[in-house]
Amino acid sequence: MNNSKNLIDTEQRLGAHNYKPLDVVLTRGEGVYVWDTDGKRYLDCLSAYSAVNQGHCHPKILAAMVEQAGKLTLTSRAFRNDQLAYLYEELAALTGSHKILPMNSGAEAVETAIKAVRKWGYEVKGVPDGKAEIIVCADNFHGRTLSIISFSTDPDARTGFGPYTPGFRTVPFGDADAFAAAINENTVAALIEPIQGEAGVIIPPTGYFKRVRELCTENKVTLILDEIQTGLGRTGKLLAEEHEGIEADVTLIGKALSGGFYPVSAVLSNSEVLGVLKPGQHGSTFGGNPLACAVARAALKVLTEEGMIENGEKMGDYFLEGLRSIRSNIVKDVRGRGLMMAVELVPEAGGARQFCYTLKDHGLLAKDTHENTIRLAPPLVITKSQVDWAVEQIEKTLA
Repeated sequence: MNNSKNLIDTEQRLGAHNYKPLDVVLTRGEGVYVWDTDGKRYLDCLSAYSAVNQGHCHPKILAAMVEQAGKLTLTSRAFRNDQLAYLYEELAALTGSHKILPMNSGAEAVETAIKAVRKWGYEVKGVPDGKAEIIVCADNFHGRTLSIISFSTDPDARTGFGPYTPGFRTVPFGDADAFAAAINENTVAALIEPIQGEAGVIIPPTGYFKRVRELCTENKVTLILDEIQTGLGRTGKLLAEEHEGIEADVTLIGKALSGGFYPVSAVLSNSEVLGVLKPGQHGSTFGGNPLACAVARAALKVLTEEGMIENGEKMGDYFLEGLRSIRSNIVKDVRGRGLMMAVELVPEAGGARQFCYTLKDHGLLAKDTHENTIRLAPPLVITKSQVDWAVEQIEKTLA
């Protein structure tokens, strides 16, 4: 049953239809490339939504995983393991965090932050019990749990799943005045993506985050930056906040924290916020397990030691330049930062998905988002000649 049609038919028959993938069945990956079951090679321009920033199956991360898997995989946090302290140390040194809470998925990191800042609001800021409010942005994407979809503005993510979790106030992304107007005495936090990825790589105006940071400081509001997709080199810096010259109070990372080998996420913060959590009040069976820690340590090591972040910045500039040189009457906008890019098409083009299928035929895998946008995010190990080739295929497809 190894031919792709059989596999696709079985998925359709037995799987819940909560995804609508392109019909390509992948079986192997290495660096920027993946291969399908027929042996055809593709340049991966999605990187599993930025989880494989280090490239597919990086040999050093693989070696760390295999070695640790042969020693000890899980103790639960009922006991200690010999990998967690090292991960804490290395993450703290890299990011300047004072306290770290490890989880598994990005959505779990977001939920953890919501719980912690609410508790901080009651115990430290003095907000009346049950009144805490968190400011979020329209068109956000922070995951798919019930609390998270409660403040989504995407009808697909939200409709039919109520009743919804209260305590969130939505403002337009990139509008500092609207943000200022939303703050009140019960505001405990703001939860924002530095760049809205799922919304189509939406970059806020210059100065927006500086103002948001000032407003949060003035009003004793905790600034949470969701860097699960933008962090760990994707935008050409370790964290996207560096472009804005600010520091969040709480930073959420995930995805590339394991280089795509294993679900690992973390909440990075300080003693004031994470210090409110006491034993028994929050946790996870798999969070901080030795296998996850060993994999994350190796993933961070190759990211920094092999110059991937710098390469992401350089190749991102070069890729954007190439995309902007494409002459096509269906391209409305090209935008990006580092290797997080988008090509937005005019509505008359009839949707981006058909072009993603054409790109697939040309050997390039990309994903449509928000109807008219093609999102591009190759692994950070991409080379100049691979970028040239990619731009050529995109030009061929859009011209």
